[in-house]
Amino acid sequence: MLKRRDFLRATLVTAGALAAPACGGDPEIVNPVAGEPAPERELADGSAYFPQSVASGDPRPGSVVLWARVQDGEEDLDVEVEVATDAEFTQRVALDAGLAKVKALARHDHCVKVKVRGLSAGTVYYYRFVYVKGDTGYVSRVGRTKTAPAEEADVKVRFAYVSCQDYIGRFYNTYLALAEEELDFFVHLGDYIYETTGDPSFQSTEGRSVAFTDKAGAIALGEGDSAFHAARSLSNYRELYRTYRSDANLQKVHESFPMIATWDDHEFSNDAFGATATYFDDRKDETDVERRKAANQAWFEYQPVDYGDDAEQDPGASLPDDFRIYRDFVFGQHVHLVMTDLRSYRPDHLIPEGAFPGKVVLDATTLIEELQELPELAMPYVDDIETYSDGIYASVLKEAAEAAGYDAADVTGKISALVINQIVAGVNEGLPEDMQVPLIPDEAIAFMERGIAYVDLGKLSAHGSIGARYLTVKDTFDIYAALRYKETQGASEDVMGAEQESWFLDTMEGSKATWKVWGNEFCLLPLAVDLTPYAIPEQFKRRFNMNADAWDGFPNKRNELLERLVEIGGVVAITGDIHAFYAGTAGLDGDPSKKIVEFVGGAVSSAPFREMLMSQVAGDPVLSAVPGAVLLAAGIDDVLMSTETKVNPHLAHADSNAHGYVVIEASGEELVAEMRRISAADVQTDYSETSDQLEIGSKRFRTLRGESEIYVDDRGTWKRWDASTQMWI
Repeated sequence: MLKRRDFLRATLVTAGALAAPACGGDPEIVNPVAGEPAPERELADGSAYFPQSVASGDPRPGSVVLWARVQDGEEDLDVEVEVATDAEFTQRVALDAGLAKVKALARHDHCVKVKVRGLSAGTVYYYRFVYVKGDTGYVSRVGRTKTAPAEEADVKVRFAYVSCQDYIGRFYNTYLALAEEELDFFVHLGDYIYETTGDPSFQSTEGRSVAFTDKAGAIALGEGDSAFHAARSLSNYRELYRTYRSDANLQKVHESFPMIATWDDHEFSNDAFGATATYFDDRKDETDVERRKAANQAWFEYQPVDYGDDAEQDPGASLPDDFRIYRDFVFGQHVHLVMTDLRSYRPDHLIPEGAFPGKVVLDATTLIEELQELPELAMPYVDDIETYSDGIYASVLKEAAEAAGYDAADVTGKISALVINQIVAGVNEGLPEDMQVPLIPDEAIAFMERGIAYVDLGKLSAHGSIGARYLTVKDTFDIYAALRYKETQGASEDVMGAEQESWFLDTMEGSKATWKVWGNEFCLLPLAVDLTPYAIPEQFKRRFNMNADAWDGFPNKRNELLERLVEIGGVVAITGDIHAFYAGTAGLDGDPSKKIVEFVGGAVSSAPFREMLMSQVAGDPVLSAVPGAVLLAAGIDDVLMSTETKVNPHLAHADSNAHGYVVIEASGEELVAEMRRISAADVQTDYSETSDQLEIGSKRFRTLRGESEIYVDDRGTWKRWDASTQMWI
């Protein structure tokens, strides 16, 4: 069992306070400065002892968490922290006994966290750590942080949010730009690290890299020149954080602003749910609780997050209930930031990666009982493959299925007639004419019952993510998801878990802030593509969900949450994960006028969505053979926003080929989102010494108090998105 004591929790330090007259005559609490004098000792540059520099996080009106890591041998180390109201530390804040002394413990990789309480609201503070060695104090770089304004303060709040910062072969020019902003804080929505050391399917194999010391403790993936590793041991995950945090641009941002963070999947494993990974696409069980614990411990050690010492938690509970990272922050009257955890509690994806395409999952009887009719995309199936036509197809299918990597046990019962004929035709190609198995004739197919098989959901090949986590057929998937949701009483889409969902809705509904900002890890907006107008094979002329790993994979739970959120008013989702910039509204099924606004930010450095989609198509054995598929992927924004298909009328802006971040400025009247864009090519060049040559584009959007509409700044004029015409008016 992973105990709470096994995590690095912040050492609590209280700043002294005194009463001073306020403008209105009533006393207010302020911090005294120049308290206990610092010990007489020689001070020296200690950057070498603080290789990851410093960071701060989880700012509240009276507190903030300060972080550092000390590197000097294997023993526990003594560290002091100093806080001041000026960068020169002439006006130091009196901490416990004048100077906070903490231990950098070897068992926590010499990371230290200090939660300083008793601070003044809405105030900038400076801090530094001092590693005492002999008569010398080796000083870290100076960090700047800021506490949240008091809940009653009528002030504008300005913050940025980021996500997805792959280090492998890429540079953090996004952070080079972000460090120059004027912000109260920044939000990290996940994928702070990537657990792999150079996955050729989406990472660079040249340039900056990570090599694990503990290779025996890592997961070996790929073969030959494409071999790489994924983190598994605590040592592996710690090395990732150490390496990522060695970047000077990332350090500069941490030194400049406090961070509020959650995690997505890559802090543990790609497309993860709970403690389960997806590298082998259902070829084997990838549930690994020990690996999840290692990933979580490293995250808590290296992030300036408040563990929640006052939270009521069971110290002996097992994953995923032994701790919680979902939490909320209030910034004056106008911003209530609610951070969720959408990975720890969610169920498996609805479609198994190893599913046999021909297996029927919704038969005619079920469809008619539930829908009162057969949907157009229901296809013919044989009722029992073992007995149909005296069983002549059963052995052929089982043998072919096993050869293709499917579980032959799935080739039983109701099987799609079209899949049967497709497999039989392939087998016949290698047989002499007198040994070939006859196809099921069209006249027999015409009288068969019709249902929905995995192939009708988009599953075309064995043990792959296409048709399971990505590119599912929208119309049939939505039917299947709805019936599974009903059958399981919601468990099939229980993304947050019951406790978190109750907390989330109670927090949102109880908020008094103008803007209830949801720190949401993955895309809430429906993102579908309609390929019916394009010159491609008939079987692909369908509407597809782009990403069933995001909220499109949980449409019924999304609708259930939206029913509550739209009634609250002022809810705005800020989102990462998909490596693209989108702006739009997520609306209720059947009533798109009831909606909330969502702004999706591009990746810091990870491959843009357009690039990843093209790679997915090229790497899939079925899609790569489809004429024009790669070109459609290259033009994904045009496909998403097509005025011909009108498949995403709620989507007001799409830019799937850029990096960057989003700056939010919220007041009592409006919330403005400025999308800062860096071209996809510029992530390959280090602009640290030539920052004046880095081109940064910007596009401004806003939503107004009392509305759920999106406006764009068109050369100084605000235009509203009209979903009916898909135009700015």
